Amino acid sequence: MQKQYVRTLFDAIAPRYDLLNHLLSGGMDVYWRRRAIATLNGLRPKRILDVATGTADFAIAALRSGADEVVGVDIAESMLDIGRRKIARKHLEGRIMLRTGDAETLDLAPESFDAAIVAFGVRNFENLERGLRSMYRVLKPGGKIVVLEFSRPHAPPFKQIYFFYFRTILPLIGRTLSNHKEAYAYLPDTVMKFPEGPTFRSILGKVGFTQTEEQRLTGGVASIYTGVR
Repeated sequence: MQKQYVRTLFDAIAPRYDLLNHLLSGGMDVYWRRRAIATLNGLRPKRILDVATGTADFAIAALRSGADEVVGVDIAESMLDIGRRKIARKHLEGRIMLRTGDAETLDLAPESFDAAIVAFGVRNFENLERGLRSMYRVLKPGGKIVVLEFSRPHAPPFKQIYFFYFRTILPLIGRTLSNHKEAYAYLPDTVMKFPEGPTFRSILGKVGFTQTEEQRLTGGVASIYTGVR
């Protein structure tokens, strides 16, 4: 049920998704993606899987790692259509391939990627552990997972200011610009429920990842999680 809801929701907001991302994060989403891809610098991956790729911003950013190929997977076809047009404009068709797919049942060969990445998508997995296990399965031994996700600031008074913005202002702006009543009420709800920090690292460990680490960004508004297969 949740999977179909998420697909329908993101298909509906696809035309304004990039604009809203940049606007509502104050442009920080670009910086966050670059920081996340920088965690791959020592690995030098040749083939990367981008799960919940959306409109392909993270897949495009992943080329900064020097990868030869990035495969992006998402359940929302409207988001992928925008991503394909973006890739064509940048003449990156030979290096980035987008396909419809479910993160929890990836139709990809085992041990076929050097890195698996996901930005702002794991909190939408219907079954978090199943999705992470699926990513683990397609990674080569020694391969790396990189998860960029919203988190919750801990330090006052920034914590209180941010929560007011996130729960009150952000849904109002998002609803006005996207013409979708539910989309930007759904976002704060999923962030508040997401098992961030040490809890998420423990889940990564449970599905098999080792050397798990977390980098908190911008006062804890977002976090980068990494682990090794």
